[in-house]
Amino acid sequence: MKLSILLKNMLFTVAIPGTVGIYLPLWIGRQAARHTGVWNWLAYPLLAAGIAVLLLCVRDFATKGEGTPFPLDPPQNLVTGRLYAFSRNPMYLGVLTTIAGWVLWYSTVLIAGYWLLVFLLFSLFVVKVEEPGLKKQFGSAYEAYCKRVPRWI
Repeated sequence: MKLSILLKNMLFTVAIPGTVGIYLPLWIGRQAARHTGVWNWLAYPLLAAGIAVLLLCVRDFATKGEGTPFPLDPPQNLVTGRLYAFSRNPMYLGVLTTIAGWVLWYSTVLIAGYWLLVFLLFSLFVVKVEEPGLKKQFGSAYEAYCKRVPRWI
C-alpha cells in the first residue's frame, strides 16, 4: 500500500468520521446533564464495535479499493469484500454504532436526536450523491453489487 494512500485515509478518518462519530457526540454529551446507571457500561462494546468496523472499512478502502472513502478522492476499485459483502455501507453503520455507544454512555436525548439526524443525513447522502456516483464510476459491476447486498443490513 502506498504511503500517500495510507496518509490520506488516516486524515479522512480523523477529520470526517472522527468528527461525526467521536468529537461532536463527546461535545454534546459534555454539555448535557448525564444520567448514570448500569446501562452506561453497555456503551463500551458499542463504541469498540463501531470504531473497529470503521477502521476495518478504511483499511479495505486503502488496500482493496486503492483509494479513500472520501467522495472527492474515491477508490480505484469497487470494494465488495469482508463487511461490504453484508452491507453496502458498513462504514456509516460503524459511525452510527459508535454514536449509539455515546447515547448509552451519556444517556441524554440530545445525543439520541443527534444519532437520528446523522442517520437521516447519511441516508440522504447515500441515496442522492453516493449511489449515483458509484453507478457512474463502476457501472454494471456496482448495479450487480446492489442487487446482491442490501444498502444497510
